[in-house]
Formats: sequence, C-alpha cells, structure tokens
Amino acid sequence: MADARQAMYRQVAADLRHAITDGAYGSGGRLPAESALAEAYGVSRGTIRQALSVLRADGLVTSRRGTRRVVLGTARVPTFRESLSFTRWARSIGEEPGARVVDIARVPADEVEREQLRLEAGDHVYRVLRVRTLSAVPVMVERTVYPERVGEIVAACDPAAVSHTVPMEERGVVITDAHHTIDVTGADEDDSRLLGCRVGDALLRERRRSTDPAGSPVEWAEDRYLPGTIAFTVHNSAAASSLSRRPAL
Repeated sequence: MADARQAMYRQVAADLRHAITDGAYGSGGRLPAESALAEAYGVSRGTIRQALSVLRADGLVTSRRGTRRVVLGTARVPTFRESLSFTRWARSIGEEPGARVVDIARVPADEVEREQLRLEAGDHVYRVLRVRTLSAVPVMVERTVYPERVGEIVAACDPAAVSHTVPMEERGVVITDAHHTIDVTGADEDDSRLLGCRVGDALLRERRRSTDPAGSPVEWAEDRYLPGTIAFTVHNSAAASSLSRRPAL
C-alpha cells in the first residue's frame, strides 16, 4: 500500500508539472485548492500535499500552507541531452547560443587524460579550447579533451559551429552517461582574456566525464562559467537523481 501511495503522489506531481510547464495556469496563477485536486485525482489531501511538496522543491509553486499554491514560473527539468549540450540547453530557455574555437590541437595524452579516457601510453588526444556565449555575451570557457576517434570529428567542424554534439551524433558517437563534479576555481590568463574577468577571479567550474552505451569515454571536459550567469540544480529522490543547468538568479 505504501508503494502505491508513493506512486500516486509522484503521478499527480508529474501531471501537475506537465500542466504548469505547458502554461495551463500561467506564471502567478493559482492551482486549484487541495480539496479540489484530491477530488479530481481520487486521492487523499495528504497525497496532494506530497505532490505539491515535490513541485515546491522544484521551484514551481509557493510553499504557503492554508492557501492555494501560486505558480512561480514554468520551469522545466532539462532532458539528459540538454544537460550535456550547452547549445540545446540555451535554446530550450529561449537564448541564442554562440561558440568560437580558440585553439584545437592533437597532442600526446598526459597522465590524467589517459586515466580519464582509458588510453594507453603514446595515445593522442584532441584538446579543444572554446568560448561560449549567450546572446553574444561570453559566459563560459570550455576545455574539452577527446580521444582521437572523436576528436577527428570535432576538428573537422567549422570553428564557429555552435554545436559539436550534433556532428558527433551524426557520426554515431552518442553519450549515454556522464559524471559531473562542480566546484569553484580561479580564472587563468585564457579565462581572463576570453571572459573579460581578472586573473584569479572565482569561476564556477564543471568537470565532466562522458561515456557511450558501451561505457567507452567520449570526452573529458572542464567548463568555467562567469559567476552570476549560470547555476546548477541537483534534484535527488528515491526514484531518480538528476542535474540541471539554469540561469543564475
């Protein structure tokens, strides 16, 4: 019975989330009263409260009790593909992404790169330094290392191509898993030049190791964002855990 109740509140939360993101209530609108929702879904008010607590944790509705919940916005959780692709994520929120390859080089892999990409001594990698923009404003510097098989695809792209992910997918390179580490680091000279900050300024850093369906590494990346431009949200539950990117408040 407990499992059935948990499944029901998650189902209600998913249905309301879909309605909110579709704009059914509008930003600033009010959801139906708990009693009305309970009657509509044929569940108890306790189940409705559990569902609303999920929406509150997602930042979709207010947390006030004793009154109808106010819709705060139409936020959505990015898809897995959007969480890995800056271009897809930017377009999903109505921004225009941009990119410029600053440097790309085929070089022998160092010790860290060999470990992260499971390479042998003497293997080569492609190192790519790229600046990313939102509506023509620089917000992030990408440092991505690819094994040769993937790097050759990236090297053939136009230096101003907004997406490397799409041509990779077109050539059969698909990412299905990624491990993210997020912390703060100081800007170096490249960051200062490309982002307009000072050397040593704090930048939000995301390091990411991505693999394909066979578990083979596809990329080892380090993205550095200007503070105040991007924030990451991690949502954990018993059923799933996900990471999403959103504009900083």
